[in-house]
Amino acid sequence: MDICVTTLLRDKGFKVTPQRLAIYSALAATKAHPSAEMIYNELQPVYPTMSLATVYKTIEILKELNLVQVLNVGEDSFRYDADTTNHPHIRCMGCGRVDDLYGVDSSEFIKQVSSQTDYTLQGQQFYFYGMCPRCQKQAAVVS
Repeated sequence: MDICVTTLLRDKGFKVTPQRLAIYSALAATKAHPSAEMIYNELQPVYPTMSLATVYKTIEILKELNLVQVLNVGEDSFRYDADTTNHPHIRCMGCGRVDDLYGVDSSEFIKQVSSQTDYTLQGQQFYFYGMCPRCQKQAAVVS
């Protein structure tokens, strides 16, 4: 995977640095949909001279290379997903956890939006909000 990222970075004229590879690896290795701050906090012990700005700049580069997607799930900061396939996400309103949703067919809805608006759609993102099973259990215990 890093070989592909290395090649893409070089082909587009970006420097290949250990920090950039580590940031992509951290994103690719998790389903937690971390924010830039979460990535920074995870990698800071290994790369103590890396700044939060480096994380943000690298994410912008990875986004430009279509290696990550940016998620706006209604928080103060964006979350990131290395799975760039078209899939919806669900966020727990209790703990903030963000999960992928697969097997949800939105093609008819997308066709409907396109036909009703006369827009040429260039993309879409779906977000759902609710309470995860863990937070449901905690709420039941408190009640």
